[in-house]
Amino acid sequence: MSSLTSKASEVLDRAKALFGQQVDSLSQKEGKIKELIAGVKNKLAGLTQHPRVQKLIEPIAVFIRMLKAHFAGHYKLASSTLGLLVLALVYFLSPIDIIPDFLGFFGFADDLSVILAVYAKVKDEIEQFLDWERTQI
Repeated sequence: MSSLTSKASEVLDRAKALFGQQVDSLSQKEGKIKELIAGVKNKLAGLTQHPRVQKLIEPIAVFIRMLKAHFAGHYKLASSTLGLLVLALVYFLSPIDIIPDFLGFFGFADDLSVILAVYAKVKDEIEQFLDWERTQI
């Protein structure tokens, strides 16, 4: 289990090295977050036929709902969680990856790694959010 945790940390460290400054800047700007979310949704819409990319959809959908609730003032995210969610979406959307997306599924392997690493890192906060979300219906 510790090797999985260290791999997740390694993946996040590489993503932070590529996009850390951009994430810090974006995390405080609601308009930019809305643009990021729109871009992610557009990219996902173009990938719905790709069966191996389906693993990305649910975690990304949760990240988007969390960000929307945070910026709407309905649910408060810790700044570290906010930064990690934005990092995952920026990494997914960016054409500049460790493995380029045009390489088919292999190109999405690093996107999937970053998204799953962020999901694992903030799993407790995600579960709290999902519990909160269920009470809002």
